Amino acid sequence: MIRIYILAIAFILSSFKIVENKPLTIWLIGDSTMAEKPTNKFPEHGWGMPFANYFNHAVQVKNKAKNGRSTRTFLQENLWQPIVDSLQEGDYVFIQFGHNDESQKHADRYTSPEDYRINLLKFINETRSKKANPILVTPVSRRYFDKEGKIKQTHLPYSEVVRALAKEQQVNMIDLDEMSRDLYQQFGDEGSKLLFLDFPAGQHPNYPEGAKDGTHFNDYGARRIAELVLQEIKKQQIGLTTYIVK
Repeated sequence: MIRIYILAIAFILSSFKIVENKPLTIWLIGDSTMAEKPTNKFPEHGWGMPFANYFNHAVQVKNKAKNGRSTRTFLQENLWQPIVDSLQEGDYVFIQFGHNDESQKHADRYTSPEDYRINLLKFINETRSKKANPILVTPVSRRYFDKEGKIKQTHLPYSEVVRALAKEQQVNMIDLDEMSRDLYQQFGDEGSKLLFLDFPAGQHPNYPEGAKDGTHFNDYGARRIAELVLQEIKKQQIGLTTYIVK
C-alpha cells in the first residue's frame, strides 16, 4: 500500500514538472509576408520562418499567419478563435496585418482603417484576457522607390493606425514599416531586389519564367526582416530577450 502511495505522489509531482517546463509560446498572426511557405514556393519565405530559429528550446513559435488574409478575413474564417482558446498566461502574440486590409481592389479582403483598428483592438483585448502579451507590428513595407531612388511609404494610413493604437492601449509596438524602409534604402533601388522574389527566368525550378515581386521575400530577405524584429525586441527589452540565442 505504501508503495502505491509513493508511486501516486511521484506521478503527481512529475505532472507538475511537465506543466512547469512547458515552453513559452510565441504566436504569429498576419499575412503572407509573415507566413510559412510550402517547398514548391521556395525561395519565397515569410519572415516568421527564420524568426522561429532565433530562440532557445524554452520557446516554441507557432506561425499562424496565412496568405491573403486581412484582419477581417482572419476573424471571419475563424482563424483567430482557436488561438485565443489555446493561449496560456505569459504567451506572446505578434500581430502584423495591413497588406490585404488596404487592398481596395479585392473587396473580399479589404478592411477600412476604422474597421482595421476595431479588429486590432479585438486581438489586443482577447490576448490580454488570457494574461498573454500582444505585440503590434506595423505592416512590413513593399519595395517601392521613386524616380530619385528614395523608398516610398506604401502602408499609410494603416501603419498610423497601429502606431496610434499602440500608444493608446500601451501595447509594445514594432515599427516594421519604418525599419524595413530604412533597410531597403541602405540597399538602394537595384540592390534591394536581393531581398525579394526578383530574379530572371531559368534561375529557379519553382519559377521557370522568373519572378518580379516587390512584396514577398526570398530566404535572405526574410532573415533580414526577422533580424529587425529581434533587434527591436532587444531594444525595447521585451520579456523574450533572454530566450534569443543568435
